[in-house]
Amino acid sequence: MRGFFYLCRKMLSQTIRYKLFIEYFSEHQPQADTELVYTSPYQLLVAVILSAQCTDKRVNMITPPFFKKFPNAIALSKAKEKEIYELIKSCSYPNNKAKNLLGMAQMLVKVFKGIVPEDVDKLQKLPGVGRKTANVIASVVFKKPAMAVDTHVFRVAARIGLAENAKTTLETEKQLVKNIPEKHISIAHHWLILHGRYICKARKPLCDICGITGFCKYFNSSK
Repeated sequence: MRGFFYLCRKMLSQTIRYKLFIEYFSEHQPQADTELVYTSPYQLLVAVILSAQCTDKRVNMITPPFFKKFPNAIALSKAKEKEIYELIKSCSYPNNKAKNLLGMAQMLVKVFKGIVPEDVDKLQKLPGVGRKTANVIASVVFKKPAMAVDTHVFRVAARIGLAENAKTTLETEKQLVKNIPEKHISIAHHWLILHGRYICKARKPLCDICGITGFCKYFNSSK
């Protein structure tokens, strides 16, 4: 009987997995948001650019003095690259990020009049802003049904069985957007990130304390 139970869990369809995923997190994590600290679209844009290959904890240590010196895009657009570097040098790839932050601010002022655009395609025109960053801004700031896929989302979606045979982040994004109801897409992004950060860790997932093992493809395939 126990073997039959595990067989049933292995044979769950992707549609059922999505249904169970949404039901579980809607009940157990109805409020989920970014852990980056910000008070404006400009601040979140800076923070997300800094967060590439860097922890949110580290970014949140860097941004208070950064925003004190550069409170808006106009102030940042007038900065020297070296000034920016000195404030962000404790994060990963500070040289490249300093260059991108300056270029982002200058384009934001010149092309978008200092206002962070809502459109994902327009956001991606800014230096340092790829598809993931653009989707984060569209989703978090403007509450659009955009799915940002970082390493956590890519890993967790595959492990659970939500993204099947996805080889790229874009393929994962397309599957998630297709199968998650629009009203849940923004928060589902945070569900996946936080689950990957604290439970479904890359090297050693904490399956013994995970609440979704009942429908997780990774957990049940190892049985």
